[in-house]
Order: sequence, then structure tokens, then C-alpha cells
Amino acid sequence: MSEHFDVIVLGAGAAGLMTAWHAGRRGRRVRVLEKSNKAGRKILMSGGGRCNFTNLYVTENDFLCSNPHFVKSALSRYTAWDFIGKVIEYGVPYHERKHGQLFCDNKAKDILNILLDECAGVGAEILTRCEIQAVSAGSTGGYLVQTSQGAMTAESLVVATGGLSIPSMGTTPLGYEIAEQFGMQVLPLRASLVPYTFDGKLKAMFSRLSGNAVDTEISFGNTSFNEALLFTHRGLSGPVVLQISNYWVPGQGITVDLLPAETVAEILIAAKSSSPKSLIRTVLNQHLPKNLVLELEDLWWSQLSETALADCSNAKLIAIGEQINQWQIVPAGTEGYKTAEVTLGGVHTDGLSSKTMESKTQPGLYFVGEVVDVTGHLGGFNFQWAWSSGYACGEVA
Repeated sequence: MSEHFDVIVLGAGAAGLMTAWHAGRRGRRVRVLEKSNKAGRKILMSGGGRCNFTNLYVTENDFLCSNPHFVKSALSRYTAWDFIGKVIEYGVPYHERKHGQLFCDNKAKDILNILLDECAGVGAEILTRCEIQAVSAGSTGGYLVQTSQGAMTAESLVVATGGLSIPSMGTTPLGYEIAEQFGMQVLPLRASLVPYTFDGKLKAMFSRLSGNAVDTEISFGNTSFNEALLFTHRGLSGPVVLQISNYWVPGQGITVDLLPAETVAEILIAAKSSSPKSLIRTVLNQHLPKNLVLELEDLWWSQLSETALADCSNAKLIAIGEQINQWQIVPAGTEGYKTAEVTLGGVHTDGLSSKTMESKTQPGLYFVGEVVDVTGHLGGFNFQWAWSSGYACGEVA
């Protein structure tokens, strides 16, 4: 015999718990199945343990999706302010960082506790250490879910299994497999919001600079971001790198502006006039970390390392300036799912209702959160998609 529920939610992450809360609020009997030993593990580790739970300035332009209009309905019906209101209601202290990013003052557990408390309040049951073995559609509607803790049935099945990022947390392709099982298209997947790796001379250089951070602008095609860049032992990281990784095409180059607020050629030529005996690195040390300047000197103007500015041609100074403002480099790759914050691609939105997250071809089957082909920018947008898509689904499932 199998236990019957109105709604079964696969995955007790942000989107799954949000769906369970709002489905339960409608009086639906809900059970959430989670394969790990606790709910909300990714919530707990997010934002350095402080959970960047939303952003003050959410628009549809902050998301990548094969259908850029898909996110509008859910985002408009459950906004950042709706979730902020719940955070305030619970008395959870929070603060704003750059670009409207909202973080808990204390711990990410404060956000998870809101979700768990709301689920408990509406009777939504969470079953942990529950492995999904098979899913099938019933002959007269509904779904049968075979699990390590027995068989269960439900009228509605919500797939909130997340993506492939951070495999150490037990991520699996289950959600994509379920979509394909029911004839739905899954767009190509890749790690995103992820650091770059390099090889050869650049890897050695970045390794020596590991720990240094500079505010830069990185561009790929027509897209650019202006944020902090962090040098690592493997390559480049930091917010600006994670942001552009959403858009980067493997094998192609990116443009790094190490001093985006300045035209470096103008700085050098002006210094040549005002301080003709100065060296190039002496001038640049006023704008960039000294060890970075030394590495760039070795890379681009080692033959002029001890040459006074007065003895450097303007053409050479302009060339050096352009290299610093428009450094063209080609990453070898990324660190992959191991450190990626999200998975780009997923269940094709053409097969889903933007109002309810329900499959257009398989009644009662829903997909929410990261498993869907919706990827937000860094800064709380992916959590907001979890809240908005979970709410949209929970209102009808």
C-alpha cells in the first residue's frame, strides 16, 4: 500500500520548501522528499553562511532564460518585497550590501527557519534521507513515487531537485531525468557563476598573485560587469568573474579592464610631463597593487622597467595603457560544478506555464527553481527565482 498526498515535492531546498509552504496554505496535504539528512543545505551554506536571500532591484533582465519573458509573471506576483516582508515579520535582522544585495546579519539558518516554520504551520511534512527510486504517472492521473522509504502517490508532483552545482552536497540529475522521462526538453547544462581556470604562464602569474583583489570591468561580447576580481591559485574568481561566466562561451576570450575608472594611457602621458624621471611602475603603483604592477611589467614592458618616462615614447605608453584597460585573455576553462553556484540551462521553459510552472503536456507535473532553464545574476536573484517560482506553483499545485 502507498501513502497518498495531494502534493509531493521532490527536494527540500529553497524552491521546494516555498512550494510546500504555499500549497499547504491552501489546505493541500503536502509531503516534501529530501535525499540528504537535512532540509535547506544549500541555503545554509549560501552567502558565506549569511544567505543573500534576495535583491532590492529585481527585474526580468537579471535572469538568463531561452525565453526572456518567462520569468515576468512569477516575479511580478511574488516580489522581493513579499519575501522581505516575511523576513521582517519574523524579526530576522538583515543588511544591504552593494547593488541591493540583502544578507542576514546573523546566520543563513534564520532564513531556513522561516521556511521550516511556515511549512510546519500548514502541516507540510518533510521527509529526509529519502532516496527517489522511480517516478511514474498513474493510469487515471496522479503520480506514483517509489522511494527508499516506501511508495507514495499524489495528484501533483513538484520537481524542485536543483541543478548539478556543488556535487559534494549530493546533487544529482534526477530532475532533468524526470523531465526527459515525460517527453520534456532539457537544454544543455553547464556550471555557471563559477571561477575561471588558466594554464601556462597566466596560471603561474595568477597563482603568485593569489589573494589580491582589484575592482575591474570584465566584458564578453556586449555584456560587461564592474565588480571585484580575485586572483586565485587556479586562475580568476570574485563577483565580476562569476557574473560574466553566465555569458562566456568556452574557448573564447574575455576583456579585462584593470582600471575601469581611468584611461591608463592618459595617466602615463600626464606623468611623463609632470614627473619625467619616474618609472612606469612607480606611476601605476598609485593605482594598482604593487605586486600586480610588477607582474604586468614582466608581461608587457620588461625592457622598459628601468627607463624613465621621459625616455619612453608616447606610442609605447599608449600601448601599455591599452593593455591594462583592454587585457585580452582566454580562460582554459572553469572550476566546474565543484564550485559553481548555479547550473545554466535546464528544463526548457517552452514546455512550462509561466503562471503555474506546470508542464504543458503532463498535467499535475511541475518544475520550480534551479532545475528550470532560469539562471539569475549573482546577488540574491537565484533565491528570488526560488521564492517566486515556488509561490507560483504552490498557489495551484
